Amino acid sequence: MQLNELAARKGADVDYQKLVFDYTRHPDQDAAKPVRRPVVVVGAGPVGLALAIDLAQREIPVVLLDNDNTLSTGSRAICFAKRTLEIFDRLGCGDRMVDKGVSWNVGRVFFKQEQVYAFDLLPEAGHARPAFVNLQQYYVEGYLAERAAQLPLIDLRWKNTVAGVEQHDDHVTLTVETPDGPYRLEADYVAACDGGRSAMRQLIGQESKGRIFRDRFLIADVKMKYDGPAERWFWFDPVFHPNQSVLLHRQPDGVWRIDFQLGWDANPDEEKKPENIIPRVKALLAHSTMKDAEFELEWASVYTFACLRMDRFRHGRVIFAGDSAHGVSPFGARGANSGVQDAENLAWKLAGVLAGQAPDALLDTYADEREYAADENIRNSTRATDFITPKSEISRLFRDAVLELSKTQLFARTLVNSGRLSVPATLHASTLNTPDAESFAGRMVPGAAAADAPITRPDGSSGWLLRELGSGFTALVAEGAENDALARSIQDLDGLEAPVKVLRVAISSNASDADLIDKDGALTQRYDLRPGSVYLFRPDQHVCARWRKPTAAQVKSAVKRALAIA
Repeated sequence: MQLNELAARKGADVDYQKLVFDYTRHPDQDAAKPVRRPVVVVGAGPVGLALAIDLAQREIPVVLLDNDNTLSTGSRAICFAKRTLEIFDRLGCGDRMVDKGVSWNVGRVFFKQEQVYAFDLLPEAGHARPAFVNLQQYYVEGYLAERAAQLPLIDLRWKNTVAGVEQHDDHVTLTVETPDGPYRLEADYVAACDGGRSAMRQLIGQESKGRIFRDRFLIADVKMKYDGPAERWFWFDPVFHPNQSVLLHRQPDGVWRIDFQLGWDANPDEEKKPENIIPRVKALLAHSTMKDAEFELEWASVYTFACLRMDRFRHGRVIFAGDSAHGVSPFGARGANSGVQDAENLAWKLAGVLAGQAPDALLDTYADEREYAADENIRNSTRATDFITPKSEISRLFRDAVLELSKTQLFARTLVNSGRLSVPATLHASTLNTPDAESFAGRMVPGAAAADAPITRPDGSSGWLLRELGSGFTALVAEGAENDALARSIQDLDGLEAPVKVLRVAISSNASDADLIDKDGALTQRYDLRPGSVYLFRPDQHVCARWRKPTAAQVKSAVKRALAIA
């Protein structure tokens, strides 16, 4: 199938697990000398597709190479967090993800056969997206691929395998293997998004380092006739799988994802056999509210816990993102979510450098910021793994005591770790931030991903803050007569190649000349707005500066700082 055919069908009657895309010979393969492209992205998984779409929407042509011609099989990454859904909104496919996915906020923790407590990941109202959506990875890839097909600046080439990398001062030369033989392709920059077994990483002589945990888990995708709640259920030492842990998630199409801890001595090949999986599933069902549910096994895999990352994510003009740069254990849903957030961070910076708005040094801040985020994810994932799979009798006694106490004691619940679930990293130490000079309350510090909030437009229609932010820098200017002149001056900052969009928000009245009105006060509360307050957002919707009453010169300085302009 050609990608444009898939886009034309808009998902109607498409079995995304069985799609096979056509290899097509490209004119670049017949060129007398290697053709130069601005950006080549290697790997058409969720991260590579998200990066390519983001770049194309920023008017940067992209060649996207994939060594295969199919989407992923099995559920694989299934939990997509609120921040990732907000990124998908900006990429033009968020509604499809949420409409197809199973939305959830509630998790339940069990010890043996008893529920010890439940939690809600999004207890407050006023958010466009749920805390999480469960959606099989092949749907995510399929919807992103369909979106990519709508963008003429994306050149997606299936069955194009990178077999050689040569770095030069001003470009990279790739040797690409195809069914018709090899060809050479040049790029100003190459983004390696080719997964945990990254060939790109090996080709430049790099490796991921870290910790491999001596434990294995079985993933079983089970199709089941049961209309259970859309919640995350985690068992420690259940009677149906003693001395181990089990995780249950509901997915679309009546598919349930079950993760069984197996122990290090388990034989992966044996454990994947249906005759060994089915009794485990039957035992779980027999000891739950699903005991009469009919089921059939759809897919299974065995994985080993590991927390790894490259020392540096940037190597000259080759930049790594997603699992090629870092990997974490799956509990906490930090793999795919952090990878998509890598792509969001990299896209605007690549676009800014290629458009002449920023120096090459801006790309170094991608590595700095996302290495910091990777370390945070690895730290959380390692702690979860140590709690879920204690490696000594003392560790197990401590864990079980914590679980027992958590039935009645709030402090103990803070110690329970069945996987601290993915949230975007707050980039506190980023050199792109302008430090606060005044006092603000709340979490929207420089470096934080912007929190969404409901807004009203002057015509009375409702909307959401994040969907009003521009694709470049945006200044949110709270009402105040003196800010009318400031808003005008921000829109016309001399000496900046990067324009700044201005959104004037009325926070205490229905001012007809405002761009946004905060009727219910959520925006004011989340950003601690007062008349005259200004927030500056980066193109990736992170806060980079905030003031109570700034001058245009201060805003200009903050934009330059956020572009790494000395």
